[in-house]
Amino acid sequence: MDSMWQRLGIHFTEPVRDPLWGTIMLPEEFKGILSSPDFVKLSRIMQLGPAHLVYPGATHTRRAHSIGVYSMATKVLKAIAADAGELITPAGCRAFLIAALCHDVGHFPYAHSLKELPLDEHEALTARAVRGSLAPAIEAAGADPEQVASIVDMDLPAVGSGTELYRMLLSGVLDPDKLDYLNRDAWACGVPYGVQDTEFILRHIKLDDEGKPGVDERGVMAVEGVLFSKYQMYRAVYWHKSVRAATSMVKKAVIAALHDGSLDSSLLYGLDDAGFYALMAGGKDPDGLIRSVYDGTILPCCYESPYDEGKGAQRKAAHLVTRAAMEKELADAVSARTGKPCRLVIDLPEPLSFESGMNVVGTGKRFSESATVFRPEVVKGFAGSLRVLRVFCDAAPELAGPAVLEVLS
Repeated sequence: MDSMWQRLGIHFTEPVRDPLWGTIMLPEEFKGILSSPDFVKLSRIMQLGPAHLVYPGATHTRRAHSIGVYSMATKVLKAIAADAGELITPAGCRAFLIAALCHDVGHFPYAHSLKELPLDEHEALTARAVRGSLAPAIEAAGADPEQVASIVDMDLPAVGSGTELYRMLLSGVLDPDKLDYLNRDAWACGVPYGVQDTEFILRHIKLDDEGKPGVDERGVMAVEGVLFSKYQMYRAVYWHKSVRAATSMVKKAVIAALHDGSLDSSLLYGLDDAGFYALMAGGKDPDGLIRSVYDGTILPCCYESPYDEGKGAQRKAAHLVTRAAMEKELADAVSARTGKPCRLVIDLPEPLSFESGMNVVGTGKRFSESATVFRPEVVKGFAGSLRVLRVFCDAAPELAGPAVLEVLS
């Protein structure tokens, strides 16, 4: 057995077969977490939501992704072990690996699409489960649920040795989550954009003089690869026009149900995909938007334009407080032109961050100051180019488009 794992008292005896990473080994004492209802529920939540309507292979689950994140976490921990020394303790190591494994147990369907709404963050929901129903299994696995929760949810006070480091490892530029989802989502969708040379990345992750994760000079290329892959995956997969149509239809229905009181936000937490569709079918989707997504009937796009904050109508469309009124104004304009009512949804992706704030170890420079094309203005341009305002409507696009353009121009 590897001397590092021997020192930490971790024995990998339980194999899990994964189509992306091959055989992933877990400690036997982690089996109680894998078989818990909280974790098994993730096998009933598709990782990419409605993306399977565009990419038929995108039916992989958050459970598969979570096991992949755990696998990447073991490799990241080993990569920085020499630099971290005694900072990595047996208890802290277990807490970190369990945090990686359980980081998504608080996820509910369309959680990312609904992040603009006043809902609990999935990290907070994960921490709640970790300290509640999952606590006995985590304790049996040799970790402190309080430390696991504080690694996942950075709004909580840090608990336990090494937690600040574990937080930076779990949520950073080259974190295990990103290393798995970019590769796994690209593999499932059959696209090359997210594929990363993970072995190269792991060889060049280091800790800087302050004990923060960074890369050596050769690792700058790894950060560049992740940033560009993230941009391409958002452009081609996550924010594909039809995927945005489906998610915006769901979002509009949920917002309306919350506003009219037919839906209590707490009912969304803990649901799997089937539970979400069943909940919203019970009188909470009067326009049939969610039912249409379930059936694969997506509203076509009749208008799209790079978001321009300087245009008052676009600002009104952008903000949830005023969006409903703008949707009604646009629907009325379309109906006046077509002579019949229509269903219409506005979509604008939230601002996207491209994390690049890490040190190039041994140079005294930040990543953005090193020999890279990814200067702050370039990264900002990436994020800005992805913010496209779109209008989806079930009227004929050749009729709806001019009516919408007249209002939004």
